[in-house]
Amino acid sequence: MITQSYNSDKILVVDDSPDNVFLIKTILEEEGYTVTTAENGVSALAKIAEATFDLVLLDLMMPGMDGYEVTKRMRENKSLPFIPILLITAHDSPNVAQGLDLGADDFIRKPVTVDELLARVRSLLRLKHSIDERDEIARQREDFVSRLTHDLRTPLVAAERMLTLLSEGALGSLSAPMQEVITIMGRSNTNLLAMVNTLLEVYRFEAGRKTLAFQPVNLGQLLKEVAGELTPLAQAKQLAINLDIDEDSSKTTIVGDRLELHRLFTNLIGNAIKFTDKGFVTITLVPSTTDSGSITIKIADTGPGIPSEEQATLFERFRQGSHKRSGSGLGLYLSRRIVEAHKGSIEVSSELGKGSIFIVNLPIKQ
Repeated sequence: MITQSYNSDKILVVDDSPDNVFLIKTILEEEGYTVTTAENGVSALAKIAEATFDLVLLDLMMPGMDGYEVTKRMRENKSLPFIPILLITAHDSPNVAQGLDLGADDFIRKPVTVDELLARVRSLLRLKHSIDERDEIARQREDFVSRLTHDLRTPLVAAERMLTLLSEGALGSLSAPMQEVITIMGRSNTNLLAMVNTLLEVYRFEAGRKTLAFQPVNLGQLLKEVAGELTPLAQAKQLAINLDIDEDSSKTTIVGDRLELHRLFTNLIGNAIKFTDKGFVTITLVPSTTDSGSITIKIADTGPGIPSEEQATLFERFRQGSHKRSGSGLGLYLSRRIVEAHKGSIEVSSELGKGSIFIVNLPIKQ
């Protein structure tokens, strides 16, 4: 018999039969595992809440709370790390399919044999270790991205200020060629800083470190504000920005994070301007026709449109479009995360050669 001992592995054995508990505990401890026992489901859940375990051996049929219910509650508890569950069932017990459907990972029938028990335990512990390693790598990657983006912002902000000073002539007059070079450098630095800020915001959402400050927000006023800020970009391309906001809708107030909503609409309207070479961008604010408890914002452009095969994945992370001006593939993903954080929805309707419409639905109350 080939055995592999993990001295740090902690196993919880849950069974209402003292004899079964003694047998399994003896087998596992001889292999070097640390074993804790519980005589019923309620006790097992209490111990899982108090300590960390690498594996749970769970009797399926117990009085009071059975193994099905324990499995269900463990899998519903999103605060728990992944813990493999090995169901232990008698040969004449009901089918274990229900337990597997509820989230158990494997099962073994009584009376257990030493070889089979240890083989299944080792298999599930390998699964546990591989998932823990994957999660640790993901955590380290996220921490690295967070530190990198944070550290990148400092020199970029400093460079932006210096380039602004140079452009304004604070350090002396510039020739026309030098002014043009400084302008190009400033534009590139600004774009890079925007990308870094977007990446940092994406990380905060994905790491669960984003805190939203909900307060009453007048959407009509916010949209007018964003449109005004982006008007110079539209004018530079000879595009019109049309605000189609009726009097009733302009008074609508929702509960949301104003800064994040500002970021959302700046991104969507900015994209509409970026990808439109002639025509206009129209911003419409109307109460939802399907749900009086929500409001709809539509941002339409007269750009080239989006291929149908790209629309399905448009809001996924790092999904760049085929357009030559497509960016990092994070802007629309971040927009989706902001909308979802407000319990709303975002979708796109587009046809090649006829422009695109981005549709945001937001609940009026959280």
